[in-house]
Amino acid sequence: MTAVFTSIKQKVQREKAEPILGQNRLVANLLGLLTWIVGLIFFFPLFWMVLNGFKEEAVANASPKLFFDPTLDRFREVTEDNQGLLSFNEAFSNSLWIVSISTLLVIVLAVPAAYALAIRPMKKWRDILFFFISTKFLPIVGAIMPLWIIARDLDLLNTRTILIILYTAMNLPLAVWMLRSFFAEVPRELIEAAQMDGCSLWGQIRQVILPIVAPGLAATALLCVIFAWNEFFLAVQLNPVDGSTMPVWVASQETSRGNFLAKLSAASVLATLPVVIAGWIAQKRMIRGLAMGAIK
Repeated sequence: MTAVFTSIKQKVQREKAEPILGQNRLVANLLGLLTWIVGLIFFFPLFWMVLNGFKEEAVANASPKLFFDPTLDRFREVTEDNQGLLSFNEAFSNSLWIVSISTLLVIVLAVPAAYALAIRPMKKWRDILFFFISTKFLPIVGAIMPLWIIARDLDLLNTRTILIILYTAMNLPLAVWMLRSFFAEVPRELIEAAQMDGCSLWGQIRQVILPIVAPGLAATALLCVIFAWNEFFLAVQLNPVDGSTMPVWVASQETSRGNFLAKLSAASVLATLPVVIAGWIAQKRMIRGLAMGAIK
């Protein structure tokens, strides 16, 4: 008799749960559809920019067309034009060098700082973290004049060195904050076991901690690459000629003769393509790393 009552009770519970599960599935489907709509809305300007890059100027400036005869003339024009102050090859080489060195410096400096704040926190470590992030509060336009004077006095104007230094300083607070949250999730038992085995501090970081936080490290590095690659204001103010970067090169495509939409779109595609490729390659590690940091 008890078994019969138990079976009836379970059946009633299942019947009550089925409408709830159906409602949850409906909500999930609606949210998924809304996500796709929002994603397509944000993706459309990028899609239209790519299309315009393959058009003739007359077609790009006419009424919007999805179907046309594609051409690579605009891409050849922007890459082979050496009449301006900066060519594509020079700008790409400068950006690649500046972004690579600054990101490497950020990671090298942020890893020990994040380790100290997460694994061996000192007194008032929250105040230290706040000090790091408070350096991002000042609008960069408010500091451009002192930075320009310092760069001039140190003979660093129009050099890649000044942008490497500033991009490192710009991304370091963010990297410390992110890596500190990743390091805080490393089980202390693993670190204690490594210490008992006689592992040195550098050995603990290299053999125990870094393999665990590798997705977070990749996510942090990729964000630093994106921010440094897309930075425009400091580059155009401190380094507008000899060692300028891709964003400045894109802006230089706007001339006194007017705005050539197809040519500007082709230049923008070439400027964004490296970051898109880097994000596509590292997307799994980046998503895993950002989710890892959000658990704490």
